[in-house]
Amino acid sequence: MTAWLKLLRLPNVFTAVADVTMGYLIARRELDPPLDFGLLVAASCLLYLSGMVLNDVFDAEIDAVEQPSRPIPSGRISRGTAAVVGWTLLCSGVALGWIVTFSANDWRPGVIATILASIILLYDGWLKHSRFGPLLMGECRFLNVLLGMSLMILPWGKAELLIATGLGVYVMGVTKFARTDARVSSRVQLTSGFVVILTGMALLTATPWLSYFRPPLEVPTGGWYLLWAALFLITSRRCVVAIFEPSPQRVQAAVRHCVQSIIILDAAICAGYVGSYWGFVIISFLIPTFALTLWLRAT
Repeated sequence: MTAWLKLLRLPNVFTAVADVTMGYLIARRELDPPLDFGLLVAASCLLYLSGMVLNDVFDAEIDAVEQPSRPIPSGRISRGTAAVVGWTLLCSGVALGWIVTFSANDWRPGVIATILASIILLYDGWLKHSRFGPLLMGECRFLNVLLGMSLMILPWGKAELLIATGLGVYVMGVTKFARTDARVSSRVQLTSGFVVILTGMALLTATPWLSYFRPPLEVPTGGWYLLWAALFLITSRRCVVAIFEPSPQRVQAAVRHCVQSIIILDAAICAGYVGSYWGFVIISFLIPTFALTLWLRAT
């Protein structure tokens, strides 16, 4: 069981839950209807976990050299069994997206889930180690947020697309930052990834201004910018430490912080646009994330 949980990288799945919850609340202002919301969360989790499993399936030879203790190269889980589980999770996530499409009579959940599954396969199977790898990973996060927004009654506006884009750019930077975290990383690569991370956060910070405050913020404008300034400083400290000492331990710690901070970013967005109560609901996803991280490696 521990080997399977490590293969799934279970602590990180709550970042996907946070994305969909935030997106759903931005789109509908409440978690209603609860069944559609639950199905979208389940679809997101299944697709996310499928990506984790298939990542190790396609990278079995590389992990045998760089990370021989991983579940597949260590022999605790066979590559064939992991492939079956990964494909089952992927197809189940797409199926749930289409169930929501037919139940809500809206084309967006099924189409987004299908495109997201396709990009997961492209990333894991063929383009992860190419220059397009970080872009595809950012696209996955962009689509995951849109999956949460897929039942918005009106067409997506500028604010919704900017939020999804900002998180996508942020994850693109994290992916670039983490590309060689199993060995000593290049400071140039780490710096370029850090710049992209800050760009994504800057886009999220400026979303109210860029969208002409439609929808309006639920918090004072000064408080909004002060919150994001604090998030900038905390994330910057972690990344800069890793840039100056690019050892695997430092880089992996920074990556782990940046991945878990997706929940905090989602909570900040939700608090700003929907209300502080929902922001605290989303930030509570850190509790199971941290609890599982004490037991399972998250990156």
